[in-house]
Amino acid sequence: MDKFEDLQAFVSVVEAGSFTAAADRLGADKSAISRRVSSLEEHLGAQLMRRTTRTLNLTETGRSFYERSARILADLDEAESAVATEHGELRGRLRVALPLSFGILHMGPPVNAFNEQHPRVRFDLELSDRRADLLQDGIDVAVRIGQLTDSSLIARRLFKSRLVVCASPGYLANNGTPATPEELRDHRCLVYSNERVPEHWTWLDSEGVEQRVRVSVAMAANNGDLLSNAAANGLGIVMQPSFIVHRAIKAGELVPILDGYGWPEAIASAVYPPARHLSHRVRAFIDFLVEHFADTPYWDRDCASTE
Repeated sequence: MDKFEDLQAFVSVVEAGSFTAAADRLGADKSAISRRVSSLEEHLGAQLMRRTTRTLNLTETGRSFYERSARILADLDEAESAVATEHGELRGRLRVALPLSFGILHMGPPVNAFNEQHPRVRFDLELSDRRADLLQDGIDVAVRIGQLTDSSLIARRLFKSRLVVCASPGYLANNGTPATPEELRDHRCLVYSNERVPEHWTWLDSEGVEQRVRVSVAMAANNGDLLSNAAANGLGIVMQPSFIVHRAIKAGELVPILDGYGWPEAIASAVYPPARHLSHRVRAFIDFLVEHFADTPYWDRDCASTE
């Protein structure tokens, strides 16, 4: 019996939610993972999980054993990382979940710079606007932009990005420029469908009171790049974070409007599960991101330079 691999298989099954997902995570056959968990239960003389064709549930013994096993594996990982750090290097896999547009547009430089400093760290990046379950998907750290809905996660703020209302010069020439947010009702608006109420655009008035307008929706999409490109091609007015629209604004393809109003800011955070010890490589990467984005992000400067 290889206790380490049996523990690793058991913890992976619990965190991934299935034997199939655990096998994918560990790069092993599903049957091998199942045998390791069965071997562990036989060795302990206790049932750790109840299996059916559709569900997998921990027994009380299994839940207690999982918590202890997860800590043991995390401590081992931390110990290995500490030894490596003492010798001047970080090593191991680093699984990072990133929002799709932000990851493509802005995460290449910090990831590349960190990897140059620590070439034995192997990045495993997942780019998606789906909110990954960090424990189930085995994610070490995720960058989240917007309101954090999962209060169980630990977060470190990275930056805040302005939301900019903008349209192409051609659209404004043909349709006029709204003088107030309320006038957006009379314009074609391109909305981000991942918002809770996409057709409601909110801002703070001069007294700090939230106001809202129900815009006229010409297009809805769950990707900000697509919406911004549509706006640049004259299809309507868009409200997107400056980190998406800054290049089009700098190039004159989009023009900020209604910029005297208190539109929301998008807060970006690095988040990780509290149940998992932070390895040296994860902690070092988060610290690196905090430092990388410490000053006013260049995308906000690009937008400000056109005003």
